[in-house]
Amino acid sequence: MRATSLRTTTWLMLTALLAAAPARAQAPAQAPAQASAPAPAGPATKPESDPAQETIRKLNAYVGLLNRTLRAQESLGRYQSWVNMKTGPTGRERIIYGLYGLYDVRGEIAKAEAATAQPPAMPDLDGAVKTYIAAYQALAPTVTEAEGYYERQDYRADKMEQGKALHAKLAVAGPAFLAARAKVDAALRVEKERSDALELAAIEAREGRKARWHVANVMTACRKVMDLLPTDAKPVVDMAAFDAALGRYAVAVKDMDGYSAANPNSFHVFESRPRALLGKLREFDDKLAKARGDARRGAGRDVTWIVNDYNMMVSTAQTATTFSR
Repeated sequence: MRATSLRTTTWLMLTALLAAAPARAQAPAQAPAQASAPAPAGPATKPESDPAQETIRKLNAYVGLLNRTLRAQESLGRYQSWVNMKTGPTGRERIIYGLYGLYDVRGEIAKAEAATAQPPAMPDLDGAVKTYIAAYQALAPTVTEAEGYYERQDYRADKMEQGKALHAKLAVAGPAFLAARAKVDAALRVEKERSDALELAAIEAREGRKARWHVANVMTACRKVMDLLPTDAKPVVDMAAFDAALGRYAVAVKDMDGYSAANPNSFHVFESRPRALLGKLREFDDKLAKARGDARRGAGRDVTWIVNDYNMMVSTAQTATTFSR
């Protein structure tokens, strides 16, 4: 059996912190001139594209696919929790858990496939997504067949004969799927960091380092900490990277608190959440340090609470400056 479960990586959908771009200044109205014949209609012009929104739409298509197909990773984890992956199932296991059934992801696959051809071009990520879709489609039918086999307990009738045949397929398609997912995760993280940097720069250019900039800055720094939390696949944390990311997040939180003190009522509900999460992350960091980064040695129990608090912070970030006074 596996050690206590930590977490699986779920990506959050991206949303612009500013609901819309500021309205352009309009030219002053002029006195009407003598009536004249209307100008001939010219060729229709396409509306200006918004690179930031194009990026968000594209990345969200990929995030939607990753989140919905996370079920396959969880199903493989359930299978690996009771099967010896080297020898396969025997029918003599103490508990036979089977696998989780998968979700219908045809819509998410269609959106992600379309996004690979849409701007902006992201060669590494676009290619990784195509490979991931192929790996998922190779794995899914076998997972579905195996889920039904174990749910019906057919292994009692055939002495695990089909279970062994299914294992031969899962032992090949499963690792290929997980490897493809890891590549998409890594490439998506790179593109997300670029998107974050562009968003921060755009907000600063429009407004300066005011309330919305601080919200975006805190969330950007926090996401980098969350990316380094332990998972079932990687339970040992890179402490140097984690401490560095935590330090940058601490600076962002302190800067936001300083702005809030100088500009009361700048944030709605959101204000206390970053520092509360920082406190929990520092406690977690202390536990990890004592365990030499291995979350399986006790610290892993805190991960669920940290993720829950982070998700609540994400929710309140969207309206952090909407109702401020």
